[in-house]
Amino acid sequence: MVDWTGKFAYQQVADDLRRRIAGGEFTESGQLPSLAQLQKTYEVTVTVARAAIRQLTTDGLAVSHQGKGAFLTPDAGSAAQSADPVGIVTELRKQVEELRTELGELRQRVAALEGS
Repeated sequence: MVDWTGKFAYQQVADDLRRRIAGGEFTESGQLPSLAQLQKTYEVTVTVARAAIRQLTTDGLAVSHQGKGAFLTPDAGSAAQSADPVGIVTELRKQVEELRTELGELRQRVAALEGS
């Protein structure tokens, strides 16, 4: 899965996990995949898998408990979305559409008031 993109392998894994967190993939259990699962899924070394989890903990998306694994923080989903450029664009598009709707409603109200 890790490609030659100019980004470190651990950053690529962390970015993908961040996207998956933003998509709500781990919210039911709250637990991230184990290091062994990350190694297998992304075909990386344990060092890369550890560094990816460490990046998520540094970003405040997860907490790690030795011997138990890494778990999402309570606000991990929203934090991941704000850290993910695609998530930011999606959220901005949603807000713009809401503003357009409100503006249309306000224009109708003003027209109605001016017609009175």
